[in-house]
Amino acid sequence: MPKSEKPKILVVNDDAASLLALTSLLDLWAEETNYEVMAARSGQDALRQVLLHDFAVILLDVNMPGMDGFETAEAIHQRVRSADIPIIFVTAFLADEIDRLKAYQRGAADFLFTPVIPQILHAKVSVFVALAVKNEELKRQAQKLSQRTTELTATNKRLTREMEERQAAERKNHAKDEFLAMLGHELRNPLSAISSAASLIGLNGAGAETVGRAKAIIQRQSQHLSRIVDDLLDLSRAMSGKILLSRQPLEVAALVNACLDTFKATGRTGSYQINVDLATGWVDGDPTRLEQIATNLIDNALKYTPPGGKIDIGVSHDDDSDEVLLTVRDTGVGIAEDLLPHVFDVFVQGSISIDRSQGGLGIGLSLVRRLVELHGGSVTAQSAGTSLGSTFIIRLPRTHAGMSDAPPAASGIDSSKPTVLLIEDNEDGREMMATMLGVYGYSVQQAADGLQGVQMAHAGRPDVALVDIGLPGIDGYEVARRLRQDATTRGIKLIALTGYGLAEDQRRVLDAGFDMHLVKPVDINNLLDAICNATQAVALK
Repeated sequence: MPKSEKPKILVVNDDAASLLALTSLLDLWAEETNYEVMAARSGQDALRQVLLHDFAVILLDVNMPGMDGFETAEAIHQRVRSADIPIIFVTAFLADEIDRLKAYQRGAADFLFTPVIPQILHAKVSVFVALAVKNEELKRQAQKLSQRTTELTATNKRLTREMEERQAAERKNHAKDEFLAMLGHELRNPLSAISSAASLIGLNGAGAETVGRAKAIIQRQSQHLSRIVDDLLDLSRAMSGKILLSRQPLEVAALVNACLDTFKATGRTGSYQINVDLATGWVDGDPTRLEQIATNLIDNALKYTPPGGKIDIGVSHDDDSDEVLLTVRDTGVGIAEDLLPHVFDVFVQGSISIDRSQGGLGIGLSLVRRLVELHGGSVTAQSAGTSLGSTFIIRLPRTHAGMSDAPPAASGIDSSKPTVLLIEDNEDGREMMATMLGVYGYSVQQAADGLQGVQMAHAGRPDVALVDIGLPGIDGYEVARRLRQDATTRGIKLIALTGYGLAEDQRRVLDAGFDMHLVKPVDINNLLDAICNATQAVALK
């Protein structure tokens, strides 16, 4: 019953005089009691009215032709919406107990006997009207309560979500703080070793053997620093989707074997029981990135497995999914249940302790997952818990065996030794590179900025110019443009030296006029090969 409507009373009687008498009598109190009176001349008419309206009470004549009062009451109460409407039977004869039972079985709420006593009719009707009003109020209150409950539930969900998001943000910030602390630790250790070794070399009393060990330390720790930087850059590129894969058919077992040989050569595997089961499996992938994936997983197993532990490394096939599986299983420290779902998240590392005995930045597995996804594969981690070991499974789409490329011919150094111009603003880096090239018999000129480099290139006309990109005055791009614009320097081979290694950086370097692009720190063998290739290109002209 809508809020704006009054409660309705339906009077059902086939006798027109009786119907008029009852409705007129009820109309006398309609305004005072706040209800509306409606009439029906038959059981069928009553059913039609019940379909259209809700009623507070129905006054129903028992003796009607066709459908009598009992049948009408039964039909009304069979309908769900009208099943609870109270019905007062109106009859001209005194009902016996059987008739009363029959009436109550069909939903009678009360009886009225004609002639109707007005006061009794008023009292009975008033009770049911008041009850209808009260029920309607309760319905409205229930609706408001339900609406309020829905609003509170939604508010509670929103607050819960905000709390979870805030907690996640706090965990991320905490993880980043821990990561920065680890990064500082990881950088200071090799820097401290390099600084001490450099100071030792400068001591007058240092013997040749001591100097040799110091040099080895500097080289080893420099490589370690380079790996840290590479990991950070690779993760950044992978997360932003800027890693471009150079795909080719690869045999995974051979690649894993090569990685294992590297670990064996460095003595990393000597304290462990290494079990290898490598089936032949071909994938379409980037050899450098897949080697990075395998190396990270094996290194992780070695790092977190105590000496004497067992490490199983396997390559197998899943014929159902047509995939190659790389599995690395260890008996190491395991992964706690709460950490397992987050083990591939950035900056997550288990069992972080103050002594940092395992080392690492906690980004290796994040990088593995991203690189695997770039290859269209997946990676999963399994562990029964702390101290119960870990299993990592890489799945990669299988491809057909590829033809092995013949190994490139080793490039020798031309006996004529091309002249080199080194343009580098970092004094220590410039001096060390010039000295190293000098040891290999190259004649090297040095320039500390871009303008000086352009001037020296015009004056000396070297065969090759090694140009740092981030130079004071004019940058390396502008140096290349100016040298290419002048006919006297246009033939100089230009090799860019930069700390930026993205594909877009390489394109920008080549667009500026460079012939080659090398990423710092540059391995001396790669640098010698680059100079040699430049020399050969010049000789062929």
